[in-house]
Amino acid sequence: GVVEACLLHMLKRRAAGFLRTDKVAALFTKVGKTCPTAGDVCKKVQELQQQVESRKNQPSGQEPLKRQGSTTSKTPVLTPQAIKHIWVRTALIEKVLDKIVQYIVDNCSKYYEKEALLADPVCGPILASLLVGPCALEYTKLKTADHYWTDPSADELVQRHRIQGVHGRQDSPSKRPALGIRKRHSSGSTSEDPFAASAREYVESLHQNSRTHLLYGKNNVLVQPKDDLEAIPGYLSLHQSADNLTLKWTPNQLMNGTLGDSE
Repeated sequence: GVVEACLLHMLKRRAAGFLRTDKVAALFTKVGKTCPTAGDVCKKVQELQQQVESRKNQPSGQEPLKRQGSTTSKTPVLTPQAIKHIWVRTALIEKVLDKIVQYIVDNCSKYYEKEALLADPVCGPILASLLVGPCALEYTKLKTADHYWTDPSADELVQRHRIQGVHGRQDSPSKRPALGIRKRHSSGSTSEDPFAASAREYVESLHQNSRTHLLYGKNNVLVQPKDDLEAIPGYLSLHQSADNLTLKWTPNQLMNGTLGDSE
């Protein structure tokens, strides 16, 4: 939507088309006549629009039969928001939006007034350069608002760690239990090893979630707790939350659940 607002800023009426209600479509179509990259996007958008229209006109009872008989061609399911911005969206997914905007900036006199954003000698190239990053991403697995945080929970991650570490600790009963083991009493309450609780919190912070983001991590960072003790290797990580940055360090032994008798 923001990119479309920039593209429509002070667009010439001749470039937008006198009778076209979709000015972005008119702009892409006109640019596609002289820019092969934009022309390819126009073809893809027209194909998508035809598929969406055929899906709307198809009776609902015949759709499952068509799906069963055809496994190679699948009609894309586009949300109303995606259809609204289908031109910019298609160019973005095809990783050519930055090239098209750069072409428009280079030929801005054909399409825009002198006071337009894309006609500005500074703002126009900046917009094109800002789109290079988004166009370098892969959009093969888009997440909807309902699936932002569907990654495994911290409990599941610690459980996986415990299962993986069982085979390596069967012959060493002196070592500490694996992370995440809970002891359930007769009353039904649960008590947890403080080391396991700390490790669970740390694993949750390492995992990408809705509260914190892992910005940087490096293993085997040596830390010397006291002058008379040897340096201990551990995992150093930098996390970002909504309010602050947090620097964490956890010994490798704690992360592996093999502290033994050490303090």
